[in-house]
Amino acid sequence: MTKKVARGSRDPLEREIEAALDPGRFVGDRSCFSFVSDLEEVEREIAPLLESAPDRAVALYEAFLAGCYEKVEELDDSSGAFGIFVEDLFCGWVKACQAAGAAPEETAARLLGWMDDDPYGFCYGLETKVASVLDKAGLAALVAQVSERLAAPDGPADRPDGRSTGYKQRRWAEVLRALHVGQKDVAAYVALAQQTGLSVKDCLAVARMLIAKRKPEEALSWIERGLEIAAKDPRGSSADYELQNLRRELLRKLGREEEALASAWAEFREHPSKYTYDDVMKFAPKQDRASWHAKALEAAAGADLYSLIGLFVETRETERLSELVKGSTDEELEAVSHYALEPAARRLEKAHFGEAARLWRAMGMRVVNAKKSKYYGAALGNFERAKRFYEKAGLGAQWESVVHGVREVHHRKTGFMPGFEGVVKGAGPSEEPPFLERAKARWGSKTGP
Repeated sequence: MTKKVARGSRDPLEREIEAALDPGRFVGDRSCFSFVSDLEEVEREIAPLLESAPDRAVALYEAFLAGCYEKVEELDDSSGAFGIFVEDLFCGWVKACQAAGAAPEETAARLLGWMDDDPYGFCYGLETKVASVLDKAGLAALVAQVSERLAAPDGPADRPDGRSTGYKQRRWAEVLRALHVGQKDVAAYVALAQQTGLSVKDCLAVARMLIAKRKPEEALSWIERGLEIAAKDPRGSSADYELQNLRRELLRKLGREEEALASAWAEFREHPSKYTYDDVMKFAPKQDRASWHAKALEAAAGADLYSLIGLFVETRETERLSELVKGSTDEELEAVSHYALEPAARRLEKAHFGEAARLWRAMGMRVVNAKKSKYYGAALGNFERAKRFYEKAGLGAQWESVVHGVREVHHRKTGFMPGFEGVVKGAGPSEEPPFLERAKARWGSKTGP
Protein backbone atom coordinates (compact mmCIF):
# COMPACT_ATOMS: atom_id res chain seq x y z
CA MET A 1 0.00 0.00 0.00
CA THR A 2 1.44 3.38 -1.03
CA LYS A 3 2.16 5.75 1.80
CA LYS A 4 0.18 8.96 1.33
CA VAL A 5 1.75 12.34 2.02
CA ALA A 6 -0.26 14.73 4.16
CA ARG A 7 -0.95 18.11 2.60
CA GLY A 8 1.68 20.63 3.68
CA SER A 9 4.13 17.99 4.95
CA ARG A 10 7.36 17.10 3.27
CA ASP A 11 7.45 13.90 1.24
CA PRO A 12 9.73 11.37 3.02
CA LEU A 13 11.27 10.44 -0.34
CA GLU A 14 12.40 14.06 -0.73
CA ARG A 15 14.50 13.55 2.40
CA GLU A 16 16.08 10.49 0.77
CA ILE A 17 16.76 12.49 -2.40
CA GLU A 18 18.44 15.24 -0.40
CA ALA A 19 20.49 12.76 1.64
CA ALA A 20 21.68 10.99 -1.52
CA LEU A 21 22.63 14.28 -3.19
CA ASP A 22 24.69 15.09 -0.08
CA PRO A 23 24.68 18.90 -0.53
CA GLY A 24 27.88 20.68 0.42
CA ARG A 25 30.20 17.72 -0.30
CA PHE A 26 32.31 17.79 -3.47
CA VAL A 27 32.22 14.54 -5.43
CA GLY A 28 35.40 13.82 -7.37
CA ASP A 29 35.55 11.92 -10.65
CA ARG A 30 36.63 8.67 -8.99
CA SER A 31 33.69 8.80 -6.58
CA CYS A 32 31.12 9.79 -9.18
CA PHE A 33 30.04 6.26 -10.18
CA SER A 34 29.40 5.31 -6.56
CA PHE A 35 27.58 8.60 -5.99
CA VAL A 36 25.34 8.04 -9.01
CA SER A 37 24.64 4.46 -7.88
CA ASP A 38 23.23 5.86 -4.62
CA LEU A 39 21.05 8.28 -6.61
CA GLU A 40 19.79 5.42 -8.79
CA GLU A 41 18.71 3.51 -5.68
CA VAL A 42 16.51 6.43 -4.64
CA GLU A 43 15.08 6.77 -8.17
CA ARG A 44 14.11 3.10 -8.07
CA GLU A 45 11.86 3.91 -5.10
CA ILE A 46 10.07 6.58 -7.16
CA ALA A 47 9.45 4.48 -10.28
CA PRO A 48 6.74 2.21 -8.75
CA LEU A 49 4.69 5.31 -7.91
CA LEU A 50 3.87 5.75 -11.61
CA GLU A 51 1.08 3.22 -11.15
CA SER A 52 -0.02 3.90 -7.58
CA ALA A 53 0.55 7.66 -7.18
CA PRO A 54 1.59 9.29 -10.46
CA ASP A 55 1.02 12.87 -9.25
CA ARG A 56 3.40 12.23 -6.38
CA ALA A 57 5.91 10.72 -8.79
CA VAL A 58 5.78 13.86 -10.96
CA ALA A 59 6.54 16.07 -7.95
CA LEU A 60 9.38 13.82 -6.80
CA TYR A 61 10.98 13.69 -10.25
CA GLU A 62 10.83 17.48 -10.45
CA ALA A 63 12.39 17.78 -6.99
CA PHE A 64 15.10 15.32 -7.99
CA LEU A 65 15.86 17.24 -11.19
CA ALA A 66 16.01 20.53 -9.27
CA GLY A 67 18.43 18.97 -6.80
CA CYS A 68 20.65 17.63 -9.58
CA TYR A 69 20.88 21.05 -11.21
CA GLU A 70 21.95 22.44 -7.84
CA LYS A 71 24.44 19.62 -7.16
CA VAL A 72 26.21 19.78 -10.52
CA GLU A 73 28.48 22.58 -9.29
CA GLU A 74 29.74 20.26 -6.55
CA LEU A 75 30.98 17.35 -8.62
CA ASP A 76 33.39 16.32 -11.35
CA ASP A 77 31.40 14.46 -13.99
CA SER A 78 34.27 13.69 -16.36
CA SER A 79 32.89 10.17 -16.77
CA GLY A 80 29.48 11.49 -17.84
CA ALA A 81 27.65 9.16 -15.42
CA PHE A 82 25.81 11.98 -13.66
CA GLY A 83 24.64 13.52 -16.96
CA ILE A 84 23.26 10.15 -18.10
CA PHE A 85 21.42 9.80 -14.80
CA VAL A 86 19.81 13.23 -15.21
CA GLU A 87 18.64 12.23 -18.72
CA ASP A 88 17.02 9.15 -17.17
CA LEU A 89 15.27 11.39 -14.62
CA PHE A 90 13.80 13.44 -17.47
CA CYS A 91 12.47 10.23 -19.02
CA GLY A 92 11.02 9.17 -15.68
CA TRP A 93 9.34 12.56 -15.37
CA VAL A 94 7.78 12.20 -18.83
CA LYS A 95 6.38 8.78 -17.97
CA ALA A 96 5.03 10.10 -14.67
CA CYS A 97 3.32 13.02 -16.42
CA GLN A 98 1.68 10.64 -18.87
CA ALA A 99 0.55 8.34 -16.05
CA ALA A 100 -0.90 11.34 -14.21
CA GLY A 101 -2.91 12.37 -17.27
CA ALA A 102 -1.07 15.65 -17.83
CA ALA A 103 -1.90 17.52 -21.04
CA PRO A 104 0.61 16.46 -23.73
CA GLU A 105 1.01 20.10 -24.84
CA GLU A 106 2.00 21.12 -21.31
CA THR A 107 4.54 18.29 -21.01
CA ALA A 108 6.03 19.23 -24.40
CA ALA A 109 6.22 22.92 -23.46
CA ARG A 110 8.06 22.16 -20.22
CA LEU A 111 10.51 19.88 -21.99
CA LEU A 112 11.28 22.58 -24.53
CA GLY A 113 11.66 25.12 -21.73
CA TRP A 114 14.36 22.95 -20.17
CA MET A 115 16.01 22.47 -23.55
CA ASP A 116 16.06 26.25 -24.04
CA ASP A 117 17.61 26.88 -20.63
CA ASP A 118 20.28 24.18 -20.50
CA PRO A 119 23.44 25.64 -18.90
CA TYR A 120 24.99 22.24 -18.16
CA GLY A 121 24.10 20.42 -21.38
CA PHE A 122 21.83 17.88 -19.67
CA CYS A 123 19.22 18.30 -22.42
CA TYR A 124 21.58 18.06 -25.39
CA GLY A 125 20.31 15.12 -27.44
CA LEU A 126 17.51 14.53 -24.92
CA GLU A 127 14.97 14.33 -27.76
CA THR A 128 16.27 10.90 -28.75
CA LYS A 129 15.67 9.49 -25.28
CA VAL A 130 12.30 11.10 -24.61
CA ALA A 131 11.05 10.02 -28.05
CA SER A 132 11.30 6.43 -26.81
CA VAL A 133 9.08 7.07 -23.75
CA LEU A 134 6.56 9.61 -25.06
CA ASP A 135 3.20 8.16 -26.06
CA LYS A 136 1.63 8.91 -29.43
CA ALA A 137 -0.10 12.08 -28.23
CA GLY A 138 3.00 13.30 -26.42
CA LEU A 139 5.19 12.81 -29.46
CA ALA A 140 2.69 14.60 -31.67
CA ALA A 141 2.54 17.56 -29.26
CA LEU A 142 6.31 17.84 -29.09
CA VAL A 143 6.62 17.56 -32.88
CA ALA A 144 4.07 20.34 -33.33
CA GLN A 145 5.85 22.71 -30.94
CA VAL A 146 9.32 22.00 -32.37
CA SER A 147 7.93 22.53 -35.88
CA GLU A 148 6.69 25.97 -34.83
CA ARG A 149 10.16 26.86 -33.59
CA LEU A 150 11.75 25.62 -36.78
CA ALA A 151 9.37 27.74 -38.87
CA ALA A 152 10.04 30.87 -36.78
CA PRO A 153 12.88 33.30 -37.62
CA ASP A 154 16.25 32.35 -36.19
CA GLY A 155 16.07 35.03 -33.51
CA PRO A 156 18.60 37.68 -32.54
CA ALA A 157 22.03 37.89 -34.10
CA ASP A 158 24.61 35.65 -32.45
CA ARG A 159 27.71 36.79 -34.36
CA PRO A 160 29.93 39.83 -33.74
CA ASP A 161 29.09 41.18 -37.20
CA GLY A 162 25.38 41.35 -36.34
CA ARG A 163 24.32 38.34 -38.37
CA SER A 164 22.87 35.01 -37.27
CA THR A 165 24.72 31.69 -37.60
CA GLY A 166 21.47 29.78 -38.11
CA TYR A 167 22.38 27.53 -35.19
CA LYS A 168 18.89 27.50 -33.70
CA GLN A 169 17.32 26.45 -36.98
CA ARG A 170 19.81 23.62 -37.36
CA ARG A 171 19.31 22.59 -33.75
CA TRP A 172 15.51 22.38 -34.02
CA ALA A 173 15.80 20.55 -37.33
CA GLU A 174 17.95 17.89 -35.61
CA VAL A 175 15.47 17.64 -32.74
CA LEU A 176 12.62 17.19 -35.20
CA ARG A 177 14.54 14.51 -37.07
CA ALA A 178 14.96 12.50 -33.85
CA LEU A 179 11.25 12.85 -33.05
CA HIS A 180 10.22 11.67 -36.52
CA VAL A 181 12.44 8.62 -36.00
CA GLY A 182 10.64 8.07 -32.68
CA GLN A 183 7.32 8.28 -34.53
CA LYS A 184 8.66 5.98 -37.28
CA ASP A 185 7.26 8.59 -39.65
CA VAL A 186 9.27 8.08 -42.82
CA ALA A 187 7.31 10.58 -44.91
CA ALA A 188 7.69 13.41 -42.37
CA TYR A 189 11.40 12.67 -41.95
CA VAL A 190 12.02 12.68 -45.69
CA ALA A 191 10.08 15.94 -46.16
CA LEU A 192 12.12 17.61 -43.43
CA ALA A 193 15.43 16.28 -44.76
CA GLN A 194 14.67 17.51 -48.26
CA GLN A 195 13.68 20.90 -46.88
CA THR A 196 16.83 21.36 -44.79
CA GLY A 197 19.32 19.41 -46.92
CA LEU A 198 19.54 15.65 -47.38
CA SER A 199 22.67 14.09 -45.82
CA VAL A 200 24.30 10.67 -45.58
CA LYS A 201 23.01 10.39 -41.99
CA ASP A 202 19.48 11.09 -43.24
CA CYS A 203 19.67 8.29 -45.77
CA LEU A 204 20.92 5.94 -43.05
CA ALA A 205 18.07 6.94 -40.70
CA VAL A 206 15.41 6.48 -43.41
CA ALA A 207 16.87 3.11 -44.40
CA ARG A 208 16.74 1.87 -40.81
CA MET A 209 13.12 2.96 -40.43
CA LEU A 210 12.21 1.16 -43.65
CA ILE A 211 13.99 -1.99 -42.49
CA ALA A 212 11.96 -1.85 -39.26
CA LYS A 213 8.84 -1.62 -41.44
CA ARG A 214 10.05 -4.69 -43.39
CA LYS A 215 10.62 -2.82 -46.61
CA PRO A 216 14.14 -3.97 -47.53
CA GLU A 217 13.97 -3.00 -51.21
CA GLU A 218 13.03 0.60 -50.37
CA ALA A 219 15.69 0.65 -47.64
CA LEU A 220 18.30 -0.48 -50.15
CA SER A 221 17.40 2.34 -52.53
CA TRP A 222 17.96 4.87 -49.72
CA ILE A 223 21.29 3.29 -48.88
CA GLU A 224 22.37 3.60 -52.51
CA ARG A 225 21.27 7.24 -52.43
CA GLY A 226 23.33 7.85 -49.29
CA LEU A 227 26.40 6.25 -50.84
CA GLU A 228 26.05 8.51 -53.87
CA ILE A 229 26.06 11.56 -51.56
CA ALA A 230 29.06 10.18 -49.64
CA ALA A 231 31.02 9.65 -52.86
CA LYS A 232 30.81 13.39 -53.60
CA ASP A 233 32.19 14.35 -50.18
CA PRO A 234 35.94 13.83 -49.70
CA ARG A 235 35.46 13.77 -45.93
CA GLY A 236 34.53 10.31 -44.71
CA SER A 237 32.25 9.60 -41.76
CA SER A 238 31.09 6.71 -39.63
CA ALA A 239 27.74 6.92 -41.42
CA ASP A 240 29.48 5.98 -44.70
CA TYR A 241 30.85 2.81 -43.10
CA GLU A 242 27.48 1.98 -41.53
CA LEU A 243 25.75 2.41 -44.90
CA GLN A 244 28.15 -0.02 -46.56
CA ASN A 245 27.66 -2.61 -43.83
CA LEU A 246 23.89 -2.20 -43.88
CA ARG A 247 23.86 -2.50 -47.67
CA ARG A 248 25.69 -5.82 -47.51
CA GLU A 249 23.36 -7.16 -44.82
CA LEU A 250 20.34 -6.22 -46.93
CA LEU A 251 21.80 -7.80 -50.04
CA ARG A 252 22.22 -11.03 -48.13
CA LYS A 253 18.63 -10.86 -46.82
CA LEU A 254 17.42 -10.33 -50.39
CA GLY A 255 19.30 -13.43 -51.55
CA ARG A 256 22.04 -11.47 -53.32
CA GLU A 257 24.97 -12.98 -51.40
CA GLU A 258 27.41 -12.71 -54.30
CA GLU A 259 26.87 -8.96 -54.51
CA ALA A 260 27.39 -8.64 -50.75
CA LEU A 261 30.67 -10.54 -50.97
CA ALA A 262 31.80 -8.52 -53.99
CA SER A 263 31.13 -5.31 -52.08
CA ALA A 264 33.10 -6.51 -49.03
CA TRP A 265 35.97 -7.63 -51.26
CA ALA A 266 36.10 -4.28 -53.06
CA GLU A 267 36.24 -2.50 -49.69
CA PHE A 268 39.06 -4.79 -48.53
CA ARG A 269 41.04 -4.26 -51.73
CA GLU A 270 40.80 -0.50 -51.24
CA HIS A 271 41.42 -0.49 -47.47
CA PRO A 272 43.02 -3.77 -46.30
CA SER A 273 42.67 -4.13 -42.52
CA LYS A 274 41.51 -6.58 -39.90
CA TYR A 275 38.07 -4.96 -40.00
CA THR A 276 37.52 -5.22 -43.74
CA TYR A 277 38.97 -8.75 -43.61
CA ASP A 278 36.30 -9.70 -41.07
CA ASP A 279 33.65 -8.36 -43.46
CA VAL A 280 34.96 -10.53 -46.30
CA MET A 281 34.95 -13.62 -44.09
CA LYS A 282 31.42 -12.81 -42.90
CA PHE A 283 30.02 -12.97 -46.42
CA ALA A 284 32.30 -15.66 -47.90
CA PRO A 285 30.70 -19.14 -48.11
CA LYS A 286 32.01 -21.40 -45.35
CA GLN A 287 33.44 -23.93 -47.78
CA ASP A 288 35.42 -21.20 -49.60
CA ARG A 289 36.79 -19.27 -46.64
CA ALA A 290 40.26 -20.81 -46.83
CA SER A 291 40.69 -19.64 -50.43
CA TRP A 292 39.31 -16.19 -49.60
CA HIS A 293 41.73 -15.99 -46.68
CA ALA A 294 44.65 -16.69 -49.03
CA LYS A 295 43.36 -14.15 -51.57
CA ALA A 296 43.02 -11.53 -48.85
CA LEU A 297 46.58 -11.98 -47.61
CA GLU A 298 47.89 -11.74 -51.16
CA ALA A 299 45.83 -8.61 -51.91
CA ALA A 300 46.98 -6.93 -48.67
CA ALA A 301 50.66 -7.08 -49.61
CA GLY A 302 50.91 -3.36 -50.34
CA ALA A 303 49.02 -2.14 -47.26
CA ASP A 304 50.57 0.17 -44.67
CA LEU A 305 52.47 -1.31 -41.74
CA TYR A 306 49.77 -0.58 -39.14
CA SER A 307 47.09 -2.35 -41.18
CA LEU A 308 49.30 -5.34 -41.99
CA ILE A 309 50.33 -5.86 -38.37
CA GLY A 310 46.70 -5.75 -37.26
CA LEU A 311 45.65 -8.11 -40.06
CA PHE A 312 48.34 -10.69 -39.28
CA VAL A 313 47.51 -10.63 -35.58
CA GLU A 314 43.78 -10.99 -36.32
CA THR A 315 44.36 -13.92 -38.69
CA ARG A 316 46.99 -15.59 -36.46
CA GLU A 317 49.53 -15.44 -39.26
CA THR A 318 52.48 -15.42 -36.84
CA GLU A 319 55.14 -16.37 -39.40
CA ARG A 320 54.05 -13.60 -41.75
CA LEU A 321 54.01 -11.20 -38.81
CA SER A 322 57.54 -12.20 -37.87
CA GLU A 323 58.80 -11.68 -41.43
CA LEU A 324 57.05 -8.32 -41.59
CA VAL A 325 58.81 -7.13 -38.42
CA LYS A 326 62.16 -8.44 -39.67
CA GLY A 327 61.76 -6.48 -42.89
CA SER A 328 60.85 -3.21 -41.13
CA THR A 329 63.29 -0.65 -39.77
CA ASP A 330 63.21 0.50 -36.17
CA GLU A 331 62.04 3.92 -37.31
CA GLU A 332 59.14 2.37 -39.24
CA LEU A 333 58.06 0.32 -36.23
CA GLU A 334 58.24 3.37 -33.95
CA ALA A 335 55.77 5.14 -36.23
CA VAL A 336 53.09 2.49 -35.59
CA SER A 337 50.59 2.94 -32.76
CA HIS A 338 50.99 0.78 -29.66
CA TYR A 339 47.40 -0.38 -30.27
CA ALA A 340 48.81 -2.48 -33.10
CA LEU A 341 52.29 -3.14 -31.67
CA GLU A 342 51.35 -4.52 -28.26
CA PRO A 343 49.12 -7.42 -29.38
CA ALA A 344 51.69 -8.20 -32.08
CA ALA A 345 54.52 -8.27 -29.53
CA ARG A 346 52.57 -10.61 -27.26
CA ARG A 347 51.85 -12.95 -30.15
CA LEU A 348 55.53 -13.06 -31.14
CA GLU A 349 56.77 -13.66 -27.59
CA LYS A 350 56.02 -17.38 -27.81
CA ALA A 351 58.50 -18.27 -30.54
CA HIS A 352 59.99 -15.15 -32.16
CA PHE A 353 61.92 -13.56 -29.32
CA GLY A 354 64.02 -11.13 -31.35
CA GLU A 355 61.05 -9.68 -33.22
CA ALA A 356 59.04 -9.39 -29.99
CA ALA A 357 61.96 -7.53 -28.42
CA ARG A 358 62.07 -5.05 -31.28
CA LEU A 359 58.36 -4.30 -30.92
CA TRP A 360 58.66 -3.73 -27.16
CA ARG A 361 61.64 -1.47 -27.82
CA ALA A 362 59.65 0.48 -30.43
CA MET A 363 56.82 1.08 -27.96
CA GLY A 364 59.25 2.35 -25.34
CA MET A 365 61.00 4.64 -27.80
CA ARG A 366 57.67 6.09 -29.01
CA VAL A 367 56.97 7.37 -25.51
CA VAL A 368 60.44 8.69 -24.74
CA ASN A 369 60.93 10.35 -28.12
CA ALA A 370 57.56 12.08 -27.77
CA LYS A 371 58.53 13.29 -24.25
CA LYS A 372 55.29 11.89 -22.81
CA SER A 373 56.41 11.93 -19.19
CA LYS A 374 52.97 10.80 -18.05
CA TYR A 375 53.66 7.42 -19.68
CA TYR A 376 57.29 6.95 -18.63
CA GLY A 377 56.22 4.15 -16.31
CA ALA A 378 54.70 2.25 -19.24
CA ALA A 379 57.82 2.91 -21.32
CA LEU A 380 60.03 1.41 -18.61
CA GLY A 381 57.84 -1.70 -18.66
CA ASN A 382 58.27 -1.85 -22.44
CA PHE A 383 62.07 -1.63 -22.14
CA GLU A 384 62.12 -4.26 -19.41
CA ARG A 385 60.31 -6.70 -21.71
CA ALA A 386 62.53 -5.71 -24.64
CA LYS A 387 65.62 -6.54 -22.58
CA ARG A 388 64.15 -9.90 -21.53
CA PHE A 389 63.41 -11.00 -25.08
CA TYR A 390 66.66 -9.66 -26.56
CA GLU A 391 68.44 -11.87 -24.01
CA LYS A 392 66.17 -14.86 -24.75
CA ALA A 393 67.02 -14.48 -28.44
CA GLY A 394 70.74 -14.32 -27.68
CA LEU A 395 70.87 -10.74 -28.94
CA GLY A 396 72.60 -9.11 -25.99
CA ALA A 397 74.66 -6.89 -28.30
CA GLN A 398 71.47 -5.43 -29.78
CA TRP A 399 70.16 -4.65 -26.30
CA GLU A 400 73.46 -2.92 -25.47
CA SER A 401 73.02 -0.85 -28.62
CA VAL A 402 69.54 0.16 -27.45
CA VAL A 403 70.95 1.15 -24.03
CA HIS A 404 73.73 3.20 -25.63
CA GLY A 405 71.25 5.00 -27.91
CA VAL A 406 68.87 5.85 -25.07
CA ARG A 407 71.68 7.14 -22.86
CA GLU A 408 73.11 9.26 -25.64
CA VAL A 409 69.86 10.90 -26.74
CA HIS A 410 67.79 11.00 -23.54
CA HIS A 411 70.34 11.43 -20.74
CA ARG A 412 68.77 14.74 -19.70
CA LYS A 413 65.33 13.23 -19.02
CA THR A 414 65.68 13.05 -15.25
CA GLY A 415 62.17 11.74 -14.83
CA PHE A 416 62.98 8.74 -17.00
CA MET A 417 66.69 7.84 -16.84
CA PRO A 418 66.92 6.63 -13.22
CA GLY A 419 64.17 4.11 -13.91
CA PHE A 420 65.79 3.12 -17.19
CA GLU A 421 69.13 2.51 -15.47
CA GLY A 422 67.23 0.31 -13.02
CA VAL A 423 65.95 -1.74 -15.96
CA VAL A 424 69.50 -2.02 -17.37
CA LYS A 425 70.78 -3.29 -14.01
CA GLY A 426 68.02 -5.85 -13.87
CA ALA A 427 65.99 -4.18 -11.14
CA GLY A 428 62.89 -3.97 -13.35
CA PRO A 429 61.01 -0.81 -14.09
CA SER A 430 60.70 0.02 -10.39
CA GLU A 431 62.50 -1.15 -7.28
CA GLU A 432 59.70 0.07 -5.03
CA PRO A 433 57.61 -2.76 -3.49
CA PRO A 434 54.06 -3.12 -4.79
CA PHE A 435 51.41 -0.99 -3.09
CA LEU A 436 49.76 -3.86 -1.21
CA GLU A 437 53.10 -5.18 0.03
CA ARG A 438 53.92 -1.74 1.43
CA ALA A 439 50.46 -1.47 2.94
CA LYS A 440 50.68 -4.89 4.60
CA ALA A 441 54.11 -4.09 5.97
CA ARG A 442 52.85 -0.85 7.55
CA TRP A 443 49.73 -2.59 8.87
CA GLY A 444 51.87 -5.33 10.41
CA SER A 445 54.06 -2.77 12.17
CA LYS A 446 50.94 -1.31 13.83
CA THR A 447 49.29 -4.56 14.85
CA GLY A 448 52.30 -6.77 15.51
CA PRO A 449 53.61 -7.71 18.96
